[in-house]
Amino acid sequence: MGATFSRRIQSFIESLPFFQTLHITMVGLDSAGKTTALYRLKFGQYINTLPTIGFNCEKVKLNFAKARGVSFTIWDIGGQDKLRPLWIPYTRCTDGIIFVVDSVDEDRFEEARIELMRTLKFPQNNHVPLLILANKHDLPESKDPQEIARTLGLNDLNGRHLWHIQSCCSIIGEGLEEGLERLYEMIQEKRRTAKSGGNTKLKNRL
Repeated sequence: MGATFSRRIQSFIESLPFFQTLHITMVGLDSAGKTTALYRLKFGQYINTLPTIGFNCEKVKLNFAKARGVSFTIWDIGGQDKLRPLWIPYTRCTDGIIFVVDSVDEDRFEEARIELMRTLKFPQNNHVPLLILANKHDLPESKDPQEIARTLGLNDLNGRHLWHIQSCCSIIGEGLEEGLERLYEMIQEKRRTAKSGGNTKLKNRL
C-alpha cells in the first residue's frame, strides 16, 4: 500500500508543469532559419549563425501562462541533403517536432513537403505533435500560412497528427513563443487522449 501511494505521489509531482522537460526536434531545409530561431528563443536576441554541420542543442525555458517553468530541450538538426538522414533518429520518440520553412522560398516548398512527409511516415513518429514555423513572414514576398499548409499537405495529416502552422520572424522573434506555446498545448492534448484510451479525432488549427 505504501509503495503504491508513493508511486502515485511521484507520478502526480512529475505531472506538474515545473517538473516537465519536453524533448523537441527542430528540422527543416537548409537556410530556413532553424538555428536563428533556436538562439532567439534561448537568449532573447538575434545571434548571427553559420550553417549547422550536425546539430545544436539548447534548453529553453519560457513562462507561458499554461506552462510556467516548463523546459524544452530543443535539438536543431542541420538541413543539408547529407544531414537529412539524421532527422529520423533524432525525431524518434520525441515529444514534438518543429519544422521550419522559408515562407519566401516558394521554389523549395515541394522539396520541404517531401522531406517533412518522409519524416512523419516513420512509424515511431506517428501522432507526434507538429509545429510548422513559417519563417521570414516579415518579407513582402512571403506566402500566406494557409497557402503553405496546403502546399505542404498538412490537411492530409488530420487524424494522424496534431499540427499548427505559425507565421514568425526568427530574427526579431515574432511568433516564436506563440508557436512553442501552441506546441506545448498539442503535446498535453495528445497525452490526455492517450491516457483516456480514446480514439478522439485530432483537431488542428491554422
